[in-house]
Amino acid sequence: MMEDLSSGSSDYAANTWIAWFLSTKGNEYFCEIDEDYILDRFNLTGLNTEVHHYFQALDMITDTLDESIDDESREKIESQARLLYGLIHARYIITTRGLAKMLEKYKRGDFGRCPRVLCHHQPLLPVGLSDLPFQRPVKLYCPLCEDIYSPKSSRHGSIDGAFFGSSFPHMLLMVYPHVLPSKTPPPAPQPNPGLHWQLYGGIPAEVLHQRAAMLERRARADNDDDIFSFGSAQHTPIGSPAPSGGEGSIERIRPRIFGFPVHEISRLMAWQERKHKEQAARIAQFRDQTTKHEHTSTGN
Repeated sequence: MMEDLSSGSSDYAANTWIAWFLSTKGNEYFCEIDEDYILDRFNLTGLNTEVHHYFQALDMITDTLDESIDDESREKIESQARLLYGLIHARYIITTRGLAKMLEKYKRGDFGRCPRVLCHHQPLLPVGLSDLPFQRPVKLYCPLCEDIYSPKSSRHGSIDGAFFGSSFPHMLLMVYPHVLPSKTPPPAPQPNPGLHWQLYGGIPAEVLHQRAAMLERRARADNDDDIFSFGSAQHTPIGSPAPSGGEGSIERIRPRIFGFPVHEISRLMAWQERKHKEQAARIAQFRDQTTKHEHTSTGN
């Protein structure tokens, strides 16, 4: 850690701790918190119980830490300063200025794009499945298909989800409704008479082939810092929702702001979940009937 501080960048000595933190590889999801927000102690209420060496960590973030502190103590404070910045970040990004900064990152696709073909490279948003630290890592939420994905990069995949919170993506889409993607699919291009043209789910086969080839090329060019992996053992494969552990089930995030469900979306998701359970029950019943029929046939 101290080697990173001393040799990671010559800009560290000239710039602020926040600038160094944001330029560190793996912290691309974070935005810069205004110093005025950090210095307003009202915004930090309660964080002193979450962070060890709270006041020293705060001094490090604001570049007022005593320079005479030994390296071992500085390394411990550095770890807590990262935690403190992340917890402050979760509060800052649901303010007006924080949302505006994250909106720009969202428009640039800094958080990655949905791997599903029918989402047409929809930008993703980071989300925490818990507002408490050390519970769950950050996930990526697609506003179009409404599924969540795991980052491919181990650096991004190890970020605590509490540094973004469970309210952020839904707050951003509520404050900026014009960036909410339309559920209506774009019109399919006109067929080329010289090509084999067959529709699959309303999508021409040639279009699907082109998109598949493009994704394959992108996958070959991907390195460890890209967003998704194909069949990673530690992270969710590209195009697959984050698993919830149950057979045939997927982990879905119900949009909430400060713990309260977003009414229309929540009602829709509740209906979808009821239909999913009804369909699963019908499938289970069909399997039972099939099994009984096979046993009866065998007995005869």
